[in-house]
Amino acid sequence: MAASEELDIHDRERSSWVRLRTLVILRWIAIIGQMGTLIVAQQLFRLHLEVGLAAATIGASIVANLFFSFLYPETKRLSEREAFLMLLFDLLQLGLLLYLTGGLNNPFAVLVLAPVTIAATFLQMRNTAILGFLAVGIISALGMWYIPLEGADGLVLALPLIFLFGSWAALTIGVVFLAVYARQITSEVNDMSEALLATQMALAREQKLTDLGGVIAAAAHELGTPLATIKLVSKELLDEVEDRPEVYEDIALIAEQADRCRDIMRSMGQAGKDDLHMRRAPLQAILEEAASPHMQRGKEISFSVNANTEHPQRQPIFFRRPEIIHGLRNLVQNAVDFAATEVKIESTWDETTVRLRISDDGPGYPATIIGRIGDPFVRRRKETENRPGYEGMGLGLFIAKTLLERSGAKLDFANEEVGGAIVMVQWPRDIVDPERGKREALGENLPILP
Repeated sequence: MAASEELDIHDRERSSWVRLRTLVILRWIAIIGQMGTLIVAQQLFRLHLEVGLAAATIGASIVANLFFSFLYPETKRLSEREAFLMLLFDLLQLGLLLYLTGGLNNPFAVLVLAPVTIAATFLQMRNTAILGFLAVGIISALGMWYIPLEGADGLVLALPLIFLFGSWAALTIGVVFLAVYARQITSEVNDMSEALLATQMALAREQKLTDLGGVIAAAAHELGTPLATIKLVSKELLDEVEDRPEVYEDIALIAEQADRCRDIMRSMGQAGKDDLHMRRAPLQAILEEAASPHMQRGKEISFSVNANTEHPQRQPIFFRRPEIIHGLRNLVQNAVDFAATEVKIESTWDETTVRLRISDDGPGYPATIIGRIGDPFVRRRKETENRPGYEGMGLGLFIAKTLLERSGAKLDFANEEVGGAIVMVQWPRDIVDPERGKREALGENLPILP
């Protein structure tokens, strides 16, 4: 799916998020402001206005609001077309009201920006552009055609031509700038929200897999004793019924099935890893577990685990947190996807810091997006042409970056001088290995309480 198609889908979904009640409340606020301004201008400043027509224009908004309030429930979500028509009505109503009250000479002409800015936050690009062009057209028309404002003494209140032109230019630029700005910010916020949701789903999935592996390993451990008992008793019974073939075959079948159950539980325990019983594991075990799903994908994955001190110490002991495992796994997957032949995972540590370097011998990150890696939904094809076949690269790396940063890590992305991508991960040792001065055994296997 092309990026433009994905954006259109997101836009259509966003347009159905807005409640009718939200726009109705905003319109009531506008109505109150318009009525108050009309009364103040008429009674306090004694301006000569087309009060009847202006009141009728405001009344049209009141009727529309009452119509929507009584016809639809407050919880109704607007479709794209309904939201567009509501904002179109507001823009035309405001344009007519400004025509009746001095056009661009009216300081409240700036309110023309409001419908377009609101539209930019949730409507599709096409409908936002239509409202934007219409707003510019209304602003241009109001600069030439309008009913002048007259003071109590009959003097026409009008701006000098240069100020009128400046007002037109400022409003036109404001329509374009605010629409683009509001749309960009809203798009980034929505992308971030969707990416964070994907991150939470990935973390929840990893947590469930971890819990499932622990249950499997625990079940294999607990069922070992009864299966051994069944095996022992069945062997003793076999010695006693050697002269009774029909009974001997049944007991032999029981012994055979007990062996089969033992083998199944042993394989399940191996699949879940014995270290699932442990809350902590050495750094190398963590790295191997994270890379294990990608070991058989045709690329060589090499590990280098060394201390960066004159007197090497033991490996850092990491807590086996799902966000660390899943985050590292995403980084390894990205490296394997684009490596030509090899992925290197190198780790060093000292008294204060644990460092990890994941590199591949592929084409490296495109120079146009390397500064944006870690942002969600970096998906333009022209920006990822050096790493073809990997649309949506931003989301996977965003998830990895977010999860690892939750564990206290700092990530940097770079390219090798001779080609290839590098990810550098760095943890303060106090966070990932808080008990590095202790060498006690891990103790009895106990369930990890939530």
